[in-house]
Amino acid sequence: MNFQNIIDTVSTQLTTFGLKILGAVAVWIIGRWLIGLAVRGISAAMTRQHVDPTLLRYIGNIVSVALNIVLVVAILGYFGVETTSFAALVAAMGIAIGAAWAGLLANFAAGAFLVVLRPFKVGDYVKVGGIEGTVMEVGLFASAINTPDNVLTIVGNNKIFGDTIQNFSTNPYRRVERTAQLNHAVDVNDAITRLKAALANIPNVVKEPTPTVEVLDFTPMGPVLAVRPFCHTDHYWQVYFDTNKAIRDTCGAAGYPVPEQHFHVRQG
Repeated sequence: MNFQNIIDTVSTQLTTFGLKILGAVAVWIIGRWLIGLAVRGISAAMTRQHVDPTLLRYIGNIVSVALNIVLVVAILGYFGVETTSFAALVAAMGIAIGAAWAGLLANFAAGAFLVVLRPFKVGDYVKVGGIEGTVMEVGLFASAINTPDNVLTIVGNNKIFGDTIQNFSTNPYRRVERTAQLNHAVDVNDAITRLKAALANIPNVVKEPTPTVEVLDFTPMGPVLAVRPFCHTDHYWQVYFDTNKAIRDTCGAAGYPVPEQHFHVRQG
């Protein structure tokens, strides 16, 4: 009789535990489905508000992780596990992970600031972390930049945010910096007039502000002119190289002598 009671008790407990397992599985499946539905709903709502795609991924990931933690805690509570102890365990694990992944979490935090403050966006031409190029992606931990020589470069967000950020796409134009070395015999005013006219004919040079040509310095070979046209950043390198050609062609067409350094040797 006692043996039968034991069998009945064990059977009842196994049945109860099995039902709890089935209930937990059902809660997990339904919970995961609801979490996916909630994340998709939030993403759809923010997409309609034209929120940046990178910010969408951040918010979607954060919401998904938070809701999954709540779901796990709820299931553990359903089995009678003390959730306060679990919360303390999660906090301890968070501290341990934070210490081990300090650099990675710093990149994540910097990425969040980049998304919120938006010093640049995808498609901008920038110089960040010592890398210059077009922004292809602003990721959770790193950003992808395509350099002018077509090399995809991944830069950690913490390095980007902790360094100087130059965005060449923000302003409507930028200045191209070139110089022209003249011979001592060249009339500086004539050279300035000719070069200004040549710069105005270069494609994609903006009319306002007008190109600048002024005396920059003096060397043993003669005066040095600063040659500075303005253009949109998309046309920078085309204007840069065309300016070099304009300097060479203009000086050649004017018949200017080649700059050269002269030495006088005196015998006492």
